[in-house]
Amino acid sequence: MKHIKAMAIKFVATIVVLFVILNVIFGMSFTNVFFISLVLSVVSYLVGDIGILSRTNNTVATIADFGLSLIVIWFLSAALTFENRTPLFIISLISAAAIALVEIVFHKYVSSYTFENESEDFLPKHRYYYSNHYQTEASKEIAPDIEKNKENK
Repeated sequence: MKHIKAMAIKFVATIVVLFVILNVIFGMSFTNVFFISLVLSVVSYLVGDIGILSRTNNTVATIADFGLSLIVIWFLSAALTFENRTPLFIISLISAAAIALVEIVFHKYVSSYTFENESEDFLPKHRYYYSNHYQTEASKEIAPDIEKNKENK
């Protein structure tokens, strides 16, 4: 249930940002903005939030979401035959930058409320091996006892 709520929040934030940029500023139809927002929200949540944010930090996940948003918006804008005097790459770049700013705040929400009490079955097992907490092996002996080893042979 936490993931459905988080994905709904992400969709609403994405559609608001993309509506202002793509519809109001650049004149894209609302149907196209809705479709791009829906695809971007689902893909970005699965890849960026569950896949990357759960294993790394906010900065890495935001950079990944920026790249993913740029590619998805650029591809879908071209596929939906969006015509404007401004090149599609510039429109996609502006939209992805705005989405990345929203993602900074959204990642804090997801980290605090969604991944807070997840079971170990949901989070990958190898996540904990990247924690940089190393332990050395220690023993009572400082140097090997050569005389004792000769007697055992």
